[in-house]
Amino acid sequence: MEQYLGVEFGSTRIKTIVIDKNHNPISSGEYTWASQYENGVWTYNMEEVLIGLIEALKAIEDRDNIKAAGISGMMHGYLAFDKDWNLLTPFRTWQNTITAQAAEQLTKLFHFNIPQRWSIAHLYQAILNGEEHLSKLAHITTLAGYVHYLLTGVNAIGIGEASGMFPVDSSKNCYNTEMLQKFDALTADKGLPWKHLSDLLPTVLSAGEDAGRLTRSGAELIENLLPVGLPFAPAEGDAGTGMTATNAVAPRTGNVSAGTSIFSMVVLERPLKKVYEEIDLVTTPTGKPVAMVHCNNCTNDSNAWIGMLKEAIAVFGADPSTNDLYSRLYQKSLEGDPDCGGVLVCNYIAGEGVTHMDAGRPIVLRSPDSNFTLANFLRSTLYSTMATLKIGMDILAEENVAIDSLTGHGGLFKTPVVGQKYMAAACNAPVTCMETAGEGGPYGMALLAAYLVNRTENESLEEYLNSRVFDGTIGSTLKPDAADVEGFERYLKQYRQLLKVEKTAIEVL
Repeated sequence: MEQYLGVEFGSTRIKTIVIDKNHNPISSGEYTWASQYENGVWTYNMEEVLIGLIEALKAIEDRDNIKAAGISGMMHGYLAFDKDWNLLTPFRTWQNTITAQAAEQLTKLFHFNIPQRWSIAHLYQAILNGEEHLSKLAHITTLAGYVHYLLTGVNAIGIGEASGMFPVDSSKNCYNTEMLQKFDALTADKGLPWKHLSDLLPTVLSAGEDAGRLTRSGAELIENLLPVGLPFAPAEGDAGTGMTATNAVAPRTGNVSAGTSIFSMVVLERPLKKVYEEIDLVTTPTGKPVAMVHCNNCTNDSNAWIGMLKEAIAVFGADPSTNDLYSRLYQKSLEGDPDCGGVLVCNYIAGEGVTHMDAGRPIVLRSPDSNFTLANFLRSTLYSTMATLKIGMDILAEENVAIDSLTGHGGLFKTPVVGQKYMAAACNAPVTCMETAGEGGPYGMALLAAYLVNRTENESLEEYLNSRVFDGTIGSTLKPDAADVEGFERYLKQYRQLLKVEKTAIEVL
């Protein structure tokens, strides 16, 4: 039986999913890992990359029938290597907000928003800092790109992933030539060991293009759990795989991925009129332009609160399963007031580019006359996961960006109705969740692997997803409730004021 493998190196899990020829998930595995804050940098232990991949692969059944695979991972960040692919500096993840100077200067130079987490911002900040590792630098790539190289020997990534490293030209599906030349001119007198930035970057590929095969040495790295010669799709970031997993790769479609971080992706019909620091311009896995609102903070803070509530429950001898605990507490939040009764939560554990915060201090704040109930508190923690996203989405609304459909996926949507209902209120738009809503990135990567080997010569990714994958797919759509929309607007008005408190807390604590 034909099967296709998707792997995602997410922020909390390394996950594998296998789908069958009908594109239904049939097997999965995972490995839990976490970032560490070391020497002022959010990073991961890179030794866990292969350890976690092996463990997640071992849980997959019937691996011999896998016909194609693909690697996905956290977009952006900075992985720097010498000519022999030795890591020169700890992995700098998307969570970091340490490149403000570089991002600001590059945005002005390119007349194009360069977010702090993009690879080019990290590289230029290292140049501004005069970092020692630059004298040996020969390659920069993303986490997905690195794993793809280890397994296939091919230094290439998908265009959606590439668009989070350096701006791309959607008309040619390559890095933006004019901006490459501007960067080369900017750094020409810095005494760097490379002449052209393009020499450092991985090759750009589009969905459906051959990205190499599993080599013998690559197979040995993963204990020969996959067969030598297995075809690989171009490596993609979690944004591109999320768009694929939700069939949101055509103009006027959009999706929201909500887990450790939260981001919305809206495929554009036309360019935006202005450059916005809050809006990233990236692409679909086939190169179509996308407006992205990316927020570093989503469920980490609410997860911490639920963990503490589990400790409280344990005092009384109860030990609910994790799924049951989350479901019951999420459902309890539905009893709260539409505006959370005056209970406010800022969920910033890390810095937040959309609101220009370089660090985070989680806060719970309420007025003396607030309605401080469990339901309102829980509802406020969930509202906070999407409040910053709403600030960015309001910019797209002012630009009159059309969105015919918005699909939710990721951990926030695993509990039926709750996250979906609140997101519909926040975006004031219908939100659809499919049965695969909790799968997200690895499922989308498995679909891209299937597309690689099954597509006909002129079959676009949009056509493949519409006709072969999502035709007849069961999903649920919730329209925004008027009272919830009004309540969320009141909450957001207070939340914007709360951010002044957050800024002060960062300065003094």
